[in-house]
Amino acid sequence: MNFDFFNELSDKYLQTNFGRGVFLSGIVLGMIANEESKSENKAVENAPLYKQINFGKMSLRELKNHFSRIPELIKAYNIEHSEMIRSLAAEAGELILTDKAKDLGVDGNFAFTVAFMNSRDYFWGKIFKKKEEQ
Repeated sequence: MNFDFFNELSDKYLQTNFGRGVFLSGIVLGMIANEESKSENKAVENAPLYKQINFGKMSLRELKNHFSRIPELIKAYNIEHSEMIRSLAAEAGELILTDKAKDLGVDGNFAFTVAFMNSRDYFWGKIFKKKEEQ
């Protein structure tokens, strides 16, 4: 996993472990919602997980609740690349647990939403991007 892209972002929130964990959480849950929608041949907005997320108002408790369901969701929807998603979820959880922040607030909700909406780009284009052969 490559997290160098965080160094290119100037937002102070994303320079904290908590902020990075929230951002990675958005990527993980975005990937799962995309996979849910694929399995049902629907737009991501119609995915059950998407409908359950309280965008813009999510609390840390709600984020933890969604995260606790990841193993169940991966199994229920037979999600592709589940090991990669699990490893990224583990990293996100570790970052959140190692910080003392109490809630997401405006900055956290913004970071989560940006990551969720761009989950495929970050997942495939930055975090798990294959190194080009020289």
